[in-house]
Amino acid sequence: MSDKIFLNGAQFFAYHGVSDHEQHVGGLYVVDVELIYGVLSAAKSDDLTQTISYSEVYRTVREIVQGKSHRLVESLAEQIADTLLARYPAEHVMVRVKKQPPPIDGIIEAAGVEIVRTKKS
Repeated sequence: MSDKIFLNGAQFFAYHGVSDHEQHVGGLYVVDVELIYGVLSAAKSDDLTQTISYSEVYRTVREIVQGKSHRLVESLAEQIADTLLARYPAEHVMVRVKKQPPPIDGIIEAAGVEIVRTKKS
């Protein structure tokens, strides 16, 4: 199945990072998510209850990103993926978390992580 529900470029100011300084001053985090979920029933019925609401997905991601601080974006992405798979009937999820700009001595637009997880049976 290749149907997807997605959010691209959800932006949040949050307090994550390896250094205490990063966790104190905060920074911009951009999150993309894709949930693999069959939307045929919703497409035929035109009924929101037959699909996953991307508004609810956004609220879930915001709650996590602006919640507990993480040292690593890997940890943040994993919490997002685990929560999305637990709350919604998606089979797989892709989560991309980008720090813009990252605390690197150089000119870089973004750095981050992308993970793909499958719902456990």
